[in-house]
Amino acid sequence: MAYSEYLSDRIYQIFNNKKVDFYAKKMMGGLCFMVDNKMCCYIYYDKKKEIDLLMARIGEEVYKNEIHKEECYPMDFTGRPMKGYIFVTAEGFDLDEDLEYWIQLCINFNPFAKRSKRRK
Repeated sequence: MAYSEYLSDRIYQIFNNKKVDFYAKKMMGGLCFMVDNKMCCYIYYDKKKEIDLLMARIGEEVYKNEIHKEECYPMDFTGRPMKGYIFVTAEGFDLDEDLEYWIQLCINFNPFAKRSKRRK
């Protein structure tokens, strides 16, 4: 199982309802939602923990306010947490209002996010 199709559909619906120009891109066994050619959020299934996760790119300032929540923990793929990114477990996005909250935080940060350098 790579990622939850149901969660993917819910995120598509939120972006469409908010009239956000986005596209989805499969990467690293999950699905990345791109806004303005920048990673906005990402979903995947963590095989070790056997849970669906939402990776939200919310910026360092908002991160400080959200990381204390029970359903959140630092985004860490490599052993070194990435600044401004947070993992949210299913408890944090089960309800549509909760998922919309996280997606809105990602959308709010997107204009300030830096683009990744293109590989040649």
